[in-house]
Amino acid sequence: MPSKIEDYALIGDCETAALVSRDGSIDWLCWPRFDSGACFAALLGTPDHGRWRIAPQGNVYTVHRRYLPGTLVLETVFETDTGTVSLTDLMTARLPGTATRDDTSDLIRIVRGLSGTVEMRMDLTLRFDYGASVPWVSRVSETTGAPTAPPCDMPDCVLRAIAGPDMVTLRTPAPIRGENLSTVADFSVSEGEAMPFVLTHSPSHLPLPGSIDALEAQVDIEARWRAWSGRCQGAGEWTEAVLRSLITLKALTYHRTGGVVAAPTTSLPEQLGGVRNWDYRYCWLRDATLTLLALMNAGYYNEARAWREWLERAIAGSPSQVQIMYGIAGERRLGEWTVPWLPGYEGAQPVRIGNAAALQLQLDVYGELMDALYIARKGGLNGDEASWRLQVALMTHLESIWQTPDEGIWEVRGPSRHFTHSKVMAWVAFDRAVKTIEDFNLEGPVEHWRTIRDRIHAEVCTHGVNAGRNCFVQSYGSEEVDAALLMLPLVGFLPASDPRIRGTVKAIEEDLLVDGLVRRYRTEAVTDGLPEGEGVFLACSFWYVDNLVMQGRDDEARALFIKLLALRNDVGLLAEEYDPRVGRLVGNFPQAFSHIALVNSALTLCAAADHVGQRTGQPGPGSKPKRSR
Repeated sequence: MPSKIEDYALIGDCETAALVSRDGSIDWLCWPRFDSGACFAALLGTPDHGRWRIAPQGNVYTVHRRYLPGTLVLETVFETDTGTVSLTDLMTARLPGTATRDDTSDLIRIVRGLSGTVEMRMDLTLRFDYGASVPWVSRVSETTGAPTAPPCDMPDCVLRAIAGPDMVTLRTPAPIRGENLSTVADFSVSEGEAMPFVLTHSPSHLPLPGSIDALEAQVDIEARWRAWSGRCQGAGEWTEAVLRSLITLKALTYHRTGGVVAAPTTSLPEQLGGVRNWDYRYCWLRDATLTLLALMNAGYYNEARAWREWLERAIAGSPSQVQIMYGIAGERRLGEWTVPWLPGYEGAQPVRIGNAAALQLQLDVYGELMDALYIARKGGLNGDEASWRLQVALMTHLESIWQTPDEGIWEVRGPSRHFTHSKVMAWVAFDRAVKTIEDFNLEGPVEHWRTIRDRIHAEVCTHGVNAGRNCFVQSYGSEEVDAALLMLPLVGFLPASDPRIRGTVKAIEEDLLVDGLVRRYRTEAVTDGLPEGEGVFLACSFWYVDNLVMQGRDDEARALFIKLLALRNDVGLLAEEYDPRVGRLVGNFPQAFSHIALVNSALTLCAAADHVGQRTGQPGPGSKPKRSR
């Protein structure tokens, strides 16, 4: 059975990522890309579906783990009755200045003796194609690549596994035994000793990749991560949490294209045992604005520029074919299918590969796109003439469809409707188009767009409001509220002081708060095509923090932010949701949207503290973000 979601840590190389449990088992890894078939899929099944565990054989009294400061290098310390060992896990990340090998990806594990002598076991089970394909495993000579007969006691012996296009090689001085079904090594480490393991993925049609020195690679990767994280401009007292979130966001970035995946996993349930299980290994357009804000405000302009360029490439083409999400290289076909041989995380089925929501109409993405590209220009990431022509074409198309019912920000699989948030984001699209012309002297039908903008605003204020509660509602004619409505003041639709915004926040507090945290909407009252039930949505809870700050409720905002930080696991990671009933993280993990929202809320709190300091004559504890709406 897999570990609890919060018991996993992330390692990655900016092309893919692995999840490592507290007991030393890597239960999830898709090679060579985030969206490739998993070769370790025990997270959604059993050890027979693939995993790589290294752990003490005897009794383990305590387990402590951490990321080495400023890095994505994970250190797990096991204390046993015979001694103490550390297990260091990392991947050869594609970071600026890093010497990496094309067509290869290296996963490095190093066991070090800290005290006494500890008997260890390595258990490696490789299964490609999400646990379905058993590879052909053989021992080969490092020098010639030719097969060797077992048992192999040659010093240059390498274990090689091949399945179709994939080849994985294991290099270690540990005594290994077993081949196709699983590979095991029993060994011991004493104080001062180190036992390295290097698992390398490469295309099976190429020669055996060369070896690397695991200990030297760790030193290099640590230095590269610290150089990268050292660029963070800080967030006052929240700097540690912000930096960990930014490192996580960098790890979820596909370095070849700049695309940021929503999460490295698929089908981790939003409700334990439920069916709300989705594949998040893709790039969502609606993450665009908040991602740019988080990166630019923290000083990571190269990453922000790469993300903006990914956006422009992904949406290039006919405006009528814009999707809400794309593959990490801009792929459009993300067909959804289910995996019958995987039982799912703690039995939650189905296990889904691909995401059919890519074909939905979600009007809000046009607002997110125009907002992101406007913010990029304001931040100095100037677009070119071709980019602006594409934006003009997008606005022409949006003019023809903004009155159409859609599936909304939450990608409901029930009936389409006129979602208030979707209409507001259509307003944002025209508003940012107007502001782009005004601020950057570009050509466009500015008066016409102002007219449409004002028309949408009036319609939303007429049909999207419940007069009795004086609040906005989820969709026209509905009496339900939706956490997405917290975005209205954040995007500048109305000021936070407007009575309807205050009424909306109050209604959300009355209807959607669970233990002080925010649900997306009441699944028991809204038809979304799925059975009811899910956790609180962490990004929405951070939006609530932002709203509290905008309403001047700084003490409440700070208390909620601290509460949200406490939901991170022991190495600072957040999933998509949290289930207060059982006290567990749920949903895909780690979730970029949660960490992006954390960064932006931290910067909002810093700005509020600075503002208080200016009023009182005392310095605030944080730096000022460049948040602009």
